[in-house]
Amino acid sequence: MAKIPESELIINKDGSIYHLSLTPGSISDTIIAVGDPGRVHLVSQYFTSIDFEMNKREFITHSGIYNGKRITVISTGMGTDNIEVFMTELDALFNIDLKKRQIKTRKKKLKIIRIGTSGSLQEDIPIGTHLVSNYGVGFDALMQFYKFPQSEFEQNIANDIRDKVGLSFTPYLAKCSESLKKQIAFDMVEGNTITCPGFFAPQGRNIRLELRYPKLVRELNYYHNDQFWLTNFEMETAGYYALAKLLGHEMLSVNAIIANRIKKTISNNPQNIVDSLIRKVLDRI
Repeated sequence: MAKIPESELIINKDGSIYHLSLTPGSISDTIIAVGDPGRVHLVSQYFTSIDFEMNKREFITHSGIYNGKRITVISTGMGTDNIEVFMTELDALFNIDLKKRQIKTRKKKLKIIRIGTSGSLQEDIPIGTHLVSNYGVGFDALMQFYKFPQSEFEQNIANDIRDKVGLSFTPYLAKCSESLKKQIAFDMVEGNTITCPGFFAPQGRNIRLELRYPKLVRELNYYHNDQFWLTNFEMETAGYYALAKLLGHEMLSVNAIIANRIKKTISNNPQNIVDSLIRKVLDRI
């Protein structure tokens, strides 16, 4: 079996993987992912004990025990570029022999749950909602660099969004883990989440620069294809779902809705909305 060159998969001198600075035994195969490094403690504060901590770049890791089960929480920062690093190196910790630099014959399937914040694209999805992403709709370019298969349904929706919204590019669609959705999000509002490569213009925010798509929010609010609607904006879900599909992991994205882009309103206390979602996910893991 061919070895992975040192330049392609970088290992630190202490045996940890390059960006995350983690070793295989330091984390659980059940992982909560958060964007904000400050949110790691908001999750791990509920652990009965913490047996491992690592701070490296935006990737902060705590592993510990909750209800008798070992869980890891890791921050990723923002954007699908960070998600590619996170998912690739996380997979390598379990499915590559880092000493031999060889892919293992038997693969480990990870369970990863993203707890994130998001803005609603529909007037009737109020602030305070806990929303599960059935699909991530990628407005980013990450899957342009992978051989990512799309079903006929997914390709049709992607083309339809492109044409009806008037985009100069074709989005991609990636689906959640049905088993994790049944376990974690069985009573949450279901939606389809747009993953954007930025917070301002890619989400229709006009600050000082002229927008290429000035009617983006309105067009996405109006969009539907039979029963397929677009419900919220964020910056990671589609990358998570697509890479999980390619790597063979179970992945779910749940969203604390802290703003409504149609009503142009935002929560005065988003911490409470996020905290209630954290406790809900922990109790269902």
